[in-house]
Amino acid sequence: MLRFHSLPPEYDVTTRLPRFVIPGYLPHVIQRGNNGEAIFYTESDYQFYLEKLSEVATKYECELHAYVLTTNHVHLLVTPQQNHSIGKMIQSVGRY
Repeated sequence: MLRFHSLPPEYDVTTRLPRFVIPGYLPHVIQRGNNGEAIFYTESDYQFYLEKLSEVATKYECELHAYVLTTNHVHLLVTPQQNHSIGKMIQSVGRY
């Protein structure tokens, strides 16, 4: 028989842990399509993404050093200048 014990609120497994961001530090960021599905279908999709990424990186003070765009995910090397920079950048580019 399985028994489930309740965890204190700080161990709630349904919430995502906060991002660990150090302004000025260069993290490897990965953005994936839902369930491994494609996010780019045509060459214009890639171009549109790069245009929007450039816009929001500037807006949220992220220095984009390198990127790799594959059919179903993106790799970014980006230096954030603020604690919230990467989260806001990824959230914004995902809304297009």
